Parts: sequence; structure tokens; C-alpha cells
Amino acid sequence: MQPSPEDHNRLLESSVIPSYDSICISPVDDLDEVFGGADGRKILEKQLLRKLDRRVAFLLLVSIMNSLDRHNVAAARLRGLENDLHMSGTQFNTLISTFYVGYVLTQVPSNIFLSSMQRPSLYLSVCVFLLGVCSLATGISQTFVGALTSRFFLGLCEAAWNPGATFLLSKWFKRSELAWRIAIMMCARTVSYAFGALIASVVMEMADGVFGFAGWRWLFLLEGSVTIIIAVFAIFAIPDYPSSSASWLTPEEHLLSLRRVEEDGGDSLQQDQQVSDLIEVLLDRRVWLLSIALLCLYAACSFSNFFPTLTATMGYSPTVSLLLCAPPWIFSTMTNFAVSWHSDMSRERFWHICIPLMIGITGFVLAMNTMNTVVRYLSLFLMTQINMEVLIAWVSNSFPHSSGKRAVGIAIVNSVAMMGNIGASYFWPSSWGPSYSRSYLLCILAAVVALVLLRRYRSSLEEANKAAEEEERLKGLPVGFRYLL
Repeated sequence: MQPSPEDHNRLLESSVIPSYDSICISPVDDLDEVFGGADGRKILEKQLLRKLDRRVAFLLLVSIMNSLDRHNVAAARLRGLENDLHMSGTQFNTLISTFYVGYVLTQVPSNIFLSSMQRPSLYLSVCVFLLGVCSLATGISQTFVGALTSRFFLGLCEAAWNPGATFLLSKWFKRSELAWRIAIMMCARTVSYAFGALIASVVMEMADGVFGFAGWRWLFLLEGSVTIIIAVFAIFAIPDYPSSSASWLTPEEHLLSLRRVEEDGGDSLQQDQQVSDLIEVLLDRRVWLLSIALLCLYAACSFSNFFPTLTATMGYSPTVSLLLCAPPWIFSTMTNFAVSWHSDMSRERFWHICIPLMIGITGFVLAMNTMNTVVRYLSLFLMTQINMEVLIAWVSNSFPHSSGKRAVGIAIVNSVAMMGNIGASYFWPSSWGPSYSRSYLLCILAAVVALVLLRRYRSSLEEANKAAEEEERLKGLPVGFRYLL
């Protein structure tokens, strides 16, 4: 039987293990003794990480459903969504763009609110539940305005998830562990692109006309219903903060979870000052470098919102076009995992972002210069190599000492970056097809700007690390915190 939170708290209070405050001021050797010596700590840490990774696996499941709800509109376009909702011109682009308007509006207030909560699991679960409801509403929409309204509120609800879950992971994992875990959670993007297309092709083919509903409507109804069911389980599976009670951890594991992040240059244990955190983050020029770089990266990746349309330009049927979406994203998922894992192992960020981005630029160049079927399909494999997971981890690594600043910083960077999707949704008007050469040229320009800004950001972190090293040398201090480059 699992102990209740009250039992867990009493166990912590009565435990012979010293309090966390006493641990923070104890010598390192004493810390190892608390956890059973150096070898005992390694064993305990492995047990803790295994338990945490099981929770991360559930975050992946939730993220997959969220991403499916967000992106299935691209697949629905091939099976009559535009005709059934009487859409014309750039109205489909507006449907894509409106989601990100809602997304941008609520990210910052959501993460500020989240950072002050004791039960983030409850808040995030409610948002996922409402996200499923919005997906159902899209499935029963009869007009363009109805679908537009549903997509706007879908963005409002989903805005809490990605920055919120990223912030939550940063409370549990060290910086050198974070990119791999964020990659696991955020590979939902590539998994949903790959298997979402397969699911969409099957559902829309088999369910078309059942009870008089078009296949694309069943796609929204089915995925929305599954999201609602998962949201109920999420209340119990999503972890709260290490500072809260955790009945799924032993007292020793709980204390170690607190200590690990603190040793890594982690959270201040004082109450966060939300207004001052917001002002300080807004005045940090590095925040704006990251924000605009990620904005450009999202703009460069705008092709993903129109991926089924791009595969359809090769001349195949809607079903085959959806099936062709899967292989590039499956390959991308594998390479993203490898890149993110190596980024953590090497404790390096910049080149693990920029090399995949340059591969993506190569894909854009190939696609804009030929209509050859084989070359254009190869270009899709190259485009999907662009890796955003490492950059998201780099954002979190850049606010190490205060959980309040980290929550606000992650939200601001994501909010500004998502504005790139609002404008980039209009990179792909139907009138520019089937070659979409001008669309690819805009993606190349956005990617190049991102490269320049990321190089400048890396230089600013190098300067900060050199200043810290010089201060330690002059004052005779031990080696302290360093930014990952």
C-alpha cells in the first residue's frame, strides 16, 4: 500500500536523516554519508532517476496527444475540411495561425501561476482535459468561424503544457540530464507528425461516412476523447515539485532529489518574487536573443504545419500522401534522440543546434530548385533534422538559480518564439504551390538569422563564464557555476 502524503510527511519529520537545511550546509563527505556513502548515493540516484523517467514517459504520452490535437488539421485538409467548412483563399492559413495567437497570450501568465502552485499536476491535467474538449469542438464545427474559435481556445489551453512541463522537468533534473529528458517529452512533435499521419489516413479512410460524419470529423472526435481520458490519469501520474510531498519516493530519494538540483546551481529556496522576476527577465538582453532566435527557428520549421500538403505535391493520392509523411519524421525522431543524448553527455549546446539546422537549410535549397520526386522527398528528410529540443533545454539552463525567473524566462522565450508561427503560417499560400520556392526561401532566411543570433548568444555566455572565472581567481574562490555553451 502506498503511504498517504500525511504519512510521508510524518516519516520525513521523524526520519533519522538530517533535514534538508542541515544537508545544504554540511560538507560533501557528510552528504555522502547521509545517503549511504558515495557508492550508496550512486545506487540511490539511479533508483531516483528510474522513477522520474517513468513519470517522463507519461509526459511523453500527454505531449503526443497534445501534438496530435494541434496538427491533425493539416491531415484533415486533404480529406475535405476546407470544402465542408466552406473555406477559401488564405482561411486555412488563418486557421493555423489563430492557434498560435491563443498560445502566445497565455504562456507567461500560465507559467507565473504555475511557479507559485503546490500542485502543478492538477493545473496541467485540467488544461489537458480542456484541450481535449476543444478538439471535440473542432470536430463538430459546421462553419469556418466555429473551427476558428475552437482552434483559438485550443491554443489557450495548450499554452500551459510545453513551457509548464519544461519548467517542471527543470525542477527535478540536473542541467546535464535535461536535454535528453526534454527530447523524450518533445519528441512528441516528431512522433505525432509521423504516426499522426498514419492514424489520420486509417481513421479518415475507415470512418468516413459513419453516422453521417466525414472522416476528418471522426479524427478530431477520436483524438479529443482519448486526450480527455488521459487527462484523468495525468492527475496521479504528473509529479509535483520536489519541495512538495511525494509518496512515490522514499524519504532518502526525496532528500536526494532536493539536493541534486541545489548542487547543480539550482533553485533558490526562498519565496519567489514574481513581479521582480518578471522585470529582471524582461531587462535581460540574452532573453531577447534566445527569444528571437527561437522565433526564427519556428518560422523555419513552419513547413511542418503543411507537411501533408508538401508530400501531396509529388502527385500521389491523399491517402498515399499521408503515408509518405511518416518516414521522414520517424527518421527525425531517432536522430533527435541521438543529438539530444550526445548534447547532454558532452555538455554542449550550440553545435548540437546549429549542425542539424544547416542540414535543414540544405533540404530547403534542394526542394526550391527541383520538382524531381526523389530529390524533393529526400529534401523532406533533411528539413526534419532541425532540432528544437536542445535549444529548449538551453533556454532552461540559462536561468539556473531562481525557479521563478526560470518559469518566467521559459514562458517569455516561448511566447515570443510562437509569434513566428503566427506570421509563418502565411509562408505557404496555395498560390505559391506546387513548388513553394518562395516559401522555402523565407525558411532559409529565417534559419540563417537564427544561426547568427545563436552564435551571438553563445558569445555572451562565454563572456559571462570568463567573468566568473576571473572573479574566482582574484578572490580565491572555488570553481562555481558555469553556463553550458
